[in-house]
Amino acid sequence: MSQSQGGKANRTGSVLEAIVTSTLSTHGFEVVLYREYQKEPTRYGTELLLRNVPYTTLYGTRGFTEFLIRSERYNLETRIECKWQQSAGSVDEKLPYTYLSCAESVPEDDIIILIDGDGFRDGAKSWIREAAAQRRYIPAECPGKSIKVMSSTEFLTWVNNMIK
Repeated sequence: MSQSQGGKANRTGSVLEAIVTSTLSTHGFEVVLYREYQKEPTRYGTELLLRNVPYTTLYGTRGFTEFLIRSERYNLETRIECKWQQSAGSVDEKLPYTYLSCAESVPEDDIIILIDGDGFRDGAKSWIREAAAQRRYIPAECPGKSIKVMSSTEFLTWVNNMIK
């Protein structure tokens, strides 16, 4: 039985999210749905990986990113957006929108765009990496905003270096 391209993309994208979840939970972060956290924040500790976190998009509508790291111990408030592209498709066309949303609409100053897979069109990964390195489109009134673009391996290294 053949599987739909969308269904396969959702499963492979979930694998990237599982890397984030398992890596941070292994390091003692509690994984909590944002909507549950909002109901009773005092129920949870200070080392959190919040899932499905809302923000107001470029279009003024409600959007969600996969994660928000909140850590008192490591002084982190870091938003994480995940994009996986295993085979040719349209996810790489969403990279500029993702980047602009992070630059202009996501409220946190520290953002990680996690991209992985070999299906991105030529130039897509290098475009988003260069845009982040050059701070393109980040408003002048946001001098502290930092967008990092990482592969899953780079993310694992970042976590291991952060948590000593």
